[in-house]
Amino acid sequence: MRAGDPTQLLVDWGEGDERAREALLPLVYEELRRIAGAYMRRERPDHTLQPTALVHEAYLRLVDQRRVNWSNRAQFVGLAAVMMRRILVNHARDRAAAKRGANLPVISLAGADAPAVAPDLDVVALHDALERLAAIDARKSTIVELKFFGGLTTAEIGDMLNLSHATVQREWSFARAWLYETVART
Repeated sequence: MRAGDPTQLLVDWGEGDERAREALLPLVYEELRRIAGAYMRRERPDHTLQPTALVHEAYLRLVDQRRVNWSNRAQFVGLAAVMMRRILVNHARDRAAAKRGANLPVISLAGADAPAVAPDLDVVALHDALERLAAIDARKSTIVELKFFGGLTTAEIGDMLNLSHATVQREWSFARAWLYETVART
């Protein structure tokens, strides 16, 4: 096991090496905090979750994954972003259930090329729209999760999904426009 190589640690962990899992956290923790911070900047200012709590909850869910064939850091980051999104969606749904009739703000994806500050993000509306997109085109949904939530570059997404830069960019543009229209209609 190469101690400083996250990709090798992920592969080793996927093959059952628990020491690799333990060695991985310090290497990916700051990246997970960056993703969590990007998510939390999109949330309301009085949100009860903190980025550290979001990282820890996502990491606990990640280490509980039994059927993931880890192949690289981009895959791990992408799945971490999905986990964080689901945690925030569940939190928002729980909060909305507690406060029926709450006016949730609308998301704006216009002009987004990477994770950006969007304090009016409605994670539930975006989650529902992403679920609809996934039913129509799973690859476009995955690209949105990796780019918008995971903060991966077009090149990293292309490598992970074995797609050309142009294909990733074209599908990201389509998905972003589709999500904007879908969320705007809700």
